[in-house]
Amino acid sequence: MSLISFKRALVAPIVAGLAFVAATPAWSFAPPKGVVQGPSVEGITEYRLPNGLKVLLFPDASRPTITVNMTYLVGSRHENYGETGMAHLLEHLMFKGTPKNSDITRQFSERGMDFNGTTSLDRTNYYEVFPAGNGNLQWALQMEADRMTHSFISKKDLDSEMTVVRNEYEKGENSPTNVLMKRMQATSFDWHAYGRPTIGNKSDIENVKISNLQAFYRTYYQPDNAVLLVAGKFDPDATLGTISRLFGTIPKPKRTLPQFWTEEPTQDGERTFAVRRQGDVQIVAVAYKVPSALHDDSDVLSFASSILGDSPTGRLHKLLVDSGMASQVFSYGQTGYAPGLQYFGAVVKKGAPLEPVREALTRAVEGFAQHPPTKEEMERVRRSYLNEYDRSLNDPQRVGVALSDVISLGDWRLFFVGRDRVKSVTAEQVAAASGRYFKRDNRVTGSFIPTDDAERAAIPAAPKLEAVLKDFKPSASNLTAETFEPTQENIMKRTTVTTAGGMQLALLPKKNRGQTVSVNLRQHIGDEKNLFDKGEVPGLTAAMLMRGTSKFNRVQLADEFERLKISGGLTHFETTRENLPEALKLVAHVLKEPSFPAAEFEQLRQQTLVGLEASRSEPQSVAARALGQHFNIYPRGDVRAATTLEEDIADVKRATLDDLKAFHRDYYGTVPAQVAIVGDFDPGTIKPLVEQLFGHWQATQAVAPILSRHADVAPVKKTIDTPDKENGVYLARMNLKLNVEDPDYPALTLANFIFGEGGLKSRLMERIRQKEGLSYGVGSHLAGGDLDHAGEFVISAIAAPQNLRRVDQAVQEELARALKDGFTKAELAGAKSGLMQQRIQNRSDDGTVASGWTAYLYRGRTFEWSRQFENKLMAVTLPELNAAFRKAIDPAKLSVVMAGDQRKAGAAN
Repeated sequence: MSLISFKRALVAPIVAGLAFVAATPAWSFAPPKGVVQGPSVEGITEYRLPNGLKVLLFPDASRPTITVNMTYLVGSRHENYGETGMAHLLEHLMFKGTPKNSDITRQFSERGMDFNGTTSLDRTNYYEVFPAGNGNLQWALQMEADRMTHSFISKKDLDSEMTVVRNEYEKGENSPTNVLMKRMQATSFDWHAYGRPTIGNKSDIENVKISNLQAFYRTYYQPDNAVLLVAGKFDPDATLGTISRLFGTIPKPKRTLPQFWTEEPTQDGERTFAVRRQGDVQIVAVAYKVPSALHDDSDVLSFASSILGDSPTGRLHKLLVDSGMASQVFSYGQTGYAPGLQYFGAVVKKGAPLEPVREALTRAVEGFAQHPPTKEEMERVRRSYLNEYDRSLNDPQRVGVALSDVISLGDWRLFFVGRDRVKSVTAEQVAAASGRYFKRDNRVTGSFIPTDDAERAAIPAAPKLEAVLKDFKPSASNLTAETFEPTQENIMKRTTVTTAGGMQLALLPKKNRGQTVSVNLRQHIGDEKNLFDKGEVPGLTAAMLMRGTSKFNRVQLADEFERLKISGGLTHFETTRENLPEALKLVAHVLKEPSFPAAEFEQLRQQTLVGLEASRSEPQSVAARALGQHFNIYPRGDVRAATTLEEDIADVKRATLDDLKAFHRDYYGTVPAQVAIVGDFDPGTIKPLVEQLFGHWQATQAVAPILSRHADVAPVKKTIDTPDKENGVYLARMNLKLNVEDPDYPALTLANFIFGEGGLKSRLMERIRQKEGLSYGVGSHLAGGDLDHAGEFVISAIAAPQNLRRVDQAVQEELARALKDGFTKAELAGAKSGLMQQRIQNRSDDGTVASGWTAYLYRGRTFEWSRQFENKLMAVTLPELNAAFRKAIDPAKLSVVMAGDQRKAGAAN
């Protein structure tokens, strides 16, 4: 993977002819018998078992979590004719269990583990993130060893999961951008498997044979085709011993992995295609074939991608968006072990001329070689990439999962090769590489045209891996952190709660890897009366803050945020210890001194209108608006009122720049407000700075909590037609008179977790996805008021239009079963375990703790409330659980809205 995919994957290797010198790990021990130690770079050390399994250990005690990531070197490019989508379908089946671990998803849930699997062109990976502890780690490792060769991969599971994956395919078919990019991928390649989207062909998904899947599994899911990574807080010596014991018994396979020799021929003319479907926006895009991520040119083209395609700093944004020709531009690469594609595109308002945008887009990309990057453009991209590397290396969980893509190229060390390579890419190299590939006959936009002056681009072969690594010299790691226990008692003990001017302030200093620090600012704007009839003005005002100030224009502001390593938004962001003072000053400046440029306002207005129009026929948006309208009890103009699409469009059109300036002048302030800072900082210097910057800034308009009113709303069942959409949406809701302090709230929280919020093992997922295969995603949500008693119970699902009625029937039957038979003792125990481990893991994240502090301070609470709530959760008995659910939930009061293509639904019925 090159930098072309950097921002999409968070981290990406740039590869070049650099030598490798192994670094000495910070810890050292004798590996188990037969295990060979390999290279070590910046805290990550490689080992190889006799059966071929590679193991990467990345111990870091700064966070009380562990990430276990298993990467198999197989992706959609390894599929054969009639088997497209099989790698992804197999990924789904790997969660169906083994004879020894027959209910993996339940075991995940009970341990509060964050887990998933992903499939790409070149690899498939599975990961679990969980609170550190030997029990969790032992279970995760034995489970991965077990399902490597003992997964069921049964016909019964295929029958149900096939329809789930098909629904995922249908969901993608609703997106104009997704459909366009799939067609472009297919049009670009004549022979190579990169021309097939990972999700696969619908008919292949529906008809693939279980014997094909089983053969695919037996071939590729073997230790000599896998890389296991463990990152986080663990004992490396003991863990390697466990890995050797659990995985070492798996024999090295005798089969030889299939070889793939197809090479895509040089493209000999531009190509054009069109997708004609119902939709509310236009999109124009071009793509060019580019070298493998292992090739030097791929690295250089990454800079071109960002310089052209980033917003708002990129050339295409300035050319097309600033001029009003387009509402949005984008660029990204899709490349890997073999040559891939570089995309550029623009989103255009429906009805606007498309051809001028296509011509301007093509001229800008193919003329880029004649207009090399400026020094400022190169440094902006270089700084952005290096900041991303820093953020990734500061978080073992993040870098651990991201390494999967690097591993698929042949060696995990390419991540560090890439980081080092960023510093040496030149503007001349960027221009030269762009000229080699961004040319007419390598463009996907034209038809065959006889010409005597062919401009063909020959894609060079990928170099040998040894050549890429030969000069690589890893840097020594100096990233350290303290061990911090994320208990409420420890958080309370370590936090100083004080005041700064008219604000409440929570300061929790701690040593972090990379000296990171999280800041959360909770502002309060207006009250129920003075916000009446403000329409879209508050939202537009907030959106304009980052578009220019009295000191910086939009591009300069974006550069300042990168320079200070600020990631996130204005009121919730992360930076580093040395940059925190200047980051706070910059945020205060942006909040207090926006310049509201007229051109930026008009651009924002058009982007907002295009976004609203794009939602006009989307089932999710249509259903959500309809349900919101049904439950609306407030008059037009009330800040709590649900609005129609036409009302939102009208509000955007009537908003003026003077309205925004006046709103900022009258409503913005930080007295009262809550601020929390968690991470690596000096409270003695930061507190007076916070008070100086924010402590005495008070708005002229009154500020008061805006409370919602509970209302019993008569139930309704409505079906809405959304023509030519492959996917449909199911939404159901009932209001609850519920506050988080109510005695039944802990029991209802657990009941909802069991019913629909507990992941794959919730009752809704078990019935609708796992057993019947009707939906890719289904669940429930329970909310209680913090300052009022306006709560709600919501159920949502996606499904093919012809399956929506079956989803509705299944929901009703599961509700009736829960009310009649109740939940079980085992379900209650599993919910308690899962919820508690999730909450512990959430508290290990500094940003979450900072947000928690501001929320608690606003409500007059501390983390002691969290501790007491967890005690209440653990004290809930089975009779209390079932009584609370029966008391609160009445299916007769449930309003249901289904949106989907009624022609498809009718044909199926």
